[in-house]
Amino acid sequence: MQLRSAVALICATVSLFVIAGAEDPYRFFNWNVTYGDIFPLGVRQTGILINGQFPGPDIHSVTNDNLIINVFNSLNEPFLLSWNGVQNRRNSYEDGVYGTTCPIPPGKNFTYILQVKDQIGSFYYFPSLGFHKAAGGFGGIRILSRPRIPVPFPDPAGDYTVLIGDWYKANHTDLRAQLDSGRKLPFPDGILINGRGPGGASFNVEQGKTYRLRISNVGLQNSLNFRIQNHKLKLVEVEGTHTLQTTYSSIDLHLGQSMSVLFTADQPAQDYYIVVSSRFTNPVLTSTATLRYSNSAGPVSGPPPGGPTIQVDWSLNQARSIRTNLTASGPRPNPQGSYHYGLINTTRTIRLANSAGQVNGKQRYAVNSVSFVPADTPLKLADFFKIDGVYRIGSISDNPTGGGIYLDTSVMNSDYRSFIEIVFQNDEDIVQSWHLDGYSFFVVGMDGGQWTAASRNGYNLRDAVSRCTTQVYPKSWTAIYVALDNVGMWNLRSEYWARQYLGQQFYLRVFTTSTSLRDEYPIPKNALLCGRASGRRTRPL
Repeated sequence: MQLRSAVALICATVSLFVIAGAEDPYRFFNWNVTYGDIFPLGVRQTGILINGQFPGPDIHSVTNDNLIINVFNSLNEPFLLSWNGVQNRRNSYEDGVYGTTCPIPPGKNFTYILQVKDQIGSFYYFPSLGFHKAAGGFGGIRILSRPRIPVPFPDPAGDYTVLIGDWYKANHTDLRAQLDSGRKLPFPDGILINGRGPGGASFNVEQGKTYRLRISNVGLQNSLNFRIQNHKLKLVEVEGTHTLQTTYSSIDLHLGQSMSVLFTADQPAQDYYIVVSSRFTNPVLTSTATLRYSNSAGPVSGPPPGGPTIQVDWSLNQARSIRTNLTASGPRPNPQGSYHYGLINTTRTIRLANSAGQVNGKQRYAVNSVSFVPADTPLKLADFFKIDGVYRIGSISDNPTGGGIYLDTSVMNSDYRSFIEIVFQNDEDIVQSWHLDGYSFFVVGMDGGQWTAASRNGYNLRDAVSRCTTQVYPKSWTAIYVALDNVGMWNLRSEYWARQYLGQQFYLRVFTTSTSLRDEYPIPKNALLCGRASGRRTRPL
């Protein structure tokens, strides 16, 4: 039955892309999502497995590929996967968050229809509902350049996905119950590297050869530092942008961020520590993996090399040093610097301030004083079927209100094709991390203190990196520019997962009255319908 459903949905799906004029290759995936026993930190836990794997399988693709991913939900609760960094051009219905996509019911399947349109780079997928991310269900996504597009470095001898993140020994159901009861989560218990605890993962290399690591911080709470004993890391790509090839001894990845580094196995032949440690925490969590030379003369020895711990300036300076390689081609055969974002006038400034507090005696988190609560119907479906009362346009202000936290289904309206400035103001004493679905944006500035109009004098308007996730340091601000060229309902959220779960998110509605396929695809024929959209028809087959 699962296979028949998949084939039927795929056939219906292909017709959509024929209508839209797509002729790019198709890649098909069949995934079964189950619970299973895992032991990453030495105790038995219930993890989320995809085809029996923890973490889940990598997705390998090439620019413009169509990905047909049939997900069968064998859990006992609703499930969704989202695609961190995949822009889903003109197609937010496939974004896999509750504002756009109905959950897959237990025992049912849904076929995602994605196109990695005009993208390259390193990303990941994860489960977006029910604090499932604390149980697994995540995996790497790599989008390779098309053969005729030059890449600004030689092909590496190997290309590894490295998923790092902090982890709890408790099951996700227990963690979710703590949050639902209004309490904060405790400090995490450890750090995983590719789903394994200290010493559990290893990477094999040959002496003298160069390798690529695609590293993603898929954790729940902490910024992490990544380093390899006695080896230098050359940064080459950040979330779909080729960067200036700067060399670092270690590199910070904040929550939700992905990047690619090259390193050369140029040391004496033995085993070396790969180290991941938490940043800005006390105590410091540390985990290790092993870099193993093929002709290794011996195991790792001595203590793992130390890294930065609480130094904010060190991390800020490193972040500012990450710049776009203006001469490298992105997904198209033209330089990344051919889009002169610094010469475009912004038409709107949105200032977003995060906050924490109590609502009705329970812990909540907010953006501009609004703590998001999911509606009974996905917002995108409410738009399509013109269902009133699901959400209010303008239910979140463009600027901090300074008022107390209140609950609402917060949606901010925006104009299609506008070019806007968003300023994230963080007056709290922890690092924040923000992600915008559907887009890459230019990180034009970050600094301590309060943002003012004069802060624009220090913006990088030439070679700021374009990415989809950015950090905001304690008592600091970060500014981004974004061209709103992707129609849809897009989630803007904290990647600090307890904060996201308890309200630190909202939806940016990029809207047009046009019904042209050039602007937005129609609702998928196989779209699941729930809430007040139940029983309606998507469109004629």
